[in-house]
Amino acid sequence: MSITLYGIAASRASRCLWALEETGLPYQHVKTVMRKDTGTPEFLKVNPNGRIPVLVDGEVVVFESLAINSYIASKAGGDLAPKDLAESAALMQWSLWVMTEAEKALLDAMFHTLGIMGRQKDPDKVAEAVSILERPFKVLNQELDKKNWLVGDRFSMIDLNVASVLSWAKTARLDLSAFPNIERWLTACLGRPAFGRVREMQKAG
Repeated sequence: MSITLYGIAASRASRCLWALEETGLPYQHVKTVMRKDTGTPEFLKVNPNGRIPVLVDGEVVVFESLAINSYIASKAGGDLAPKDLAESAALMQWSLWVMTEAEKALLDAMFHTLGIMGRQKDPDKVAEAVSILERPFKVLNQELDKKNWLVGDRFSMIDLNVASVLSWAKTARLDLSAFPNIERWLTACLGRPAFGRVREMQKAG
């Protein structure tokens, strides 16, 4: 039985679609829109939180996008998966880090740059978000000094989870020139064919 992923590509489900495309695991994508579809009794049986994304694999149900990606990596194995206990800890560490240190400010920057999700275009709000991001970006830029990937010598789920959040910096048209290591690394991550396929899904709606 193949995996079923509920969500739309223009949401946090995009990082799960990216992970599935990277692994080559067979899956079914059920386009599910927040509020429109997630409040139905049928969906609430899958995820009582009424949120996307959610993954169903036989009897296994996983919600929260970064937890879903950890499951996908473990199921698929290969280069995307942690190789040992230290890498498992790094996956958890960097996934939590990017959510707690960068995600909210990146979303604020993107929403106020584009004037979407009920926000007005507001350069002052964007500047405020950029100021908040300076500290975590310095941390990540230093971590990537003199290495291509966050852990080990390969692109892994650790990179994917962090890059999926930092991709919003590109959408928000933020200037990353002060963080050249991030800029180099993010370009490499987002240049992967699997991410390109997700971008095509987003354009298709």
